[in-house]
Amino acid sequence: MPRRVFHRTRLLAPHRGGFTLIELLVTVAIVVILLAVMLPALGKGISSARTFKCQLSLRGIAFDFAIFADDELHGSRGHDENLYGGRKFSLQTFIESQYGVDEFWSYGDEQIVYRPDSADQDMMRCSEVNAKVEMRRNTPCLMGAVGPTQALSFGFNYRLFRIEYLNASGNPRTKEIQLSGSILHNPLVPLVWDIDGHSAAENGELGMLSTPPDPGSIGPYLTDIYWFPGRRHAGRTNVALIDGSVAATADPLAEASWRWHFQPGPSGR
Repeated sequence: MPRRVFHRTRLLAPHRGGFTLIELLVTVAIVVILLAVMLPALGKGISSARTFKCQLSLRGIAFDFAIFADDELHGSRGHDENLYGGRKFSLQTFIESQYGVDEFWSYGDEQIVYRPDSADQDMMRCSEVNAKVEMRRNTPCLMGAVGPTQALSFGFNYRLFRIEYLNASGNPRTKEIQLSGSILHNPLVPLVWDIDGHSAAENGELGMLSTPPDPGSIGPYLTDIYWFPGRRHAGRTNVALIDGSVAATADPLAEASWRWHFQPGPSGR
């Protein structure tokens, strides 16, 4: 009689197709910890990149100013050659050339354009400012060609456009000044910097021109009405000097070598 063979049957545990609740919670906790570690560094990196991009814009403006001011290298100075002679120009005209408005209109038959454009191109904008700037045709920049004030990123040195003086009666006044190539001999004079457009608007100013208060002034530059620096870069303001250098500073007026209260003489120096 043949022997009956018995086979032992192994009971297999059922296959587990997903995470248990504990494993899922552990995974989520690890992800949260990693994000907590990485996000500050990522945010700091993005902020640094935006600061650098803003500084590049300011450096480009300062470079263009050096060319615009140079007696030999400059291109068109708009109507200034007829108004002031071949060697003088107005800061307002340079600003218009940067925005491409008034006699430098760069937008074809359009009457109004907005920047940044669809390609996010706008050299006159700090990367931390998201508002769009409106530009109008056949309008000087200081008469509303560029706005609104709240959307502006940069302000130029007011003292390079209007200087303080005493009239014949000894009363303080300001008057428009024209510049010449010799302005480039003053490398440590601030040219253009970050502004807070909202503060400028609250002061009733266009924002395009700015200057800090001067304790030694007896005129309009005594007050801080024209001073509204933007501190968008971790509490710092980017400032471009006439020599083309750009620096980020938490206290622009504490920079001992910068000549904030310089103003050109009659020769535009």
